[in-house]
Amino acid sequence: MSNITLSGTNVETNGTLPKKGDKAPNFSLKATDLSTKTLEDYKGSRVILNIFPSIDTNVCATSVRKFNEKATGLKNTTVLCISRDTPFALKRFADDEGVEHVTNLSDFKTGDFGKTYGLQMTTGAMEGFHSRAVVVLDETGTVIHSQQVPEIGEEPDYLSALKTLL
Repeated sequence: MSNITLSGTNVETNGTLPKKGDKAPNFSLKATDLSTKTLEDYKGSRVILNIFPSIDTNVCATSVRKFNEKATGLKNTTVLCISRDTPFALKRFADDEGVEHVTNLSDFKTGDFGKTYGLQMTTGAMEGFHSRAVVVLDETGTVIHSQQVPEIGEEPDYLSALKTLL
């Protein structure tokens, strides 16, 4: 389990993120068009998993905007923005913000992604939501970067994640 904070208050997660060198666990998530996406759909591409609690919070929205901006110049790289929000909320945000260079995916139905990746918050005000994290995968689905953001209200370290792809 990881110990993180929300506004300085301790929060626990159900496990720990996959570490550098681990094979990323498979997942099944809903896209904004209600299709199902799995890790296998991105085989052969480098993948950034931008994981956050809810698109309807400032820091989460900012992370999607920033990765959308950064993703435009990345070759053979897909950015997946993953939360427990409904596919409809994620689509609304993308349409309203003109977000075109990332793929928003929803873990709303079962929360299995959060459980499998060890980032479901099990205590605190946001219990049940995903913690804020970034995981970067190479073309074979191997983790090359993993960051559990220690304070939920802070943005991830974009530069460290992106440097692994240079």
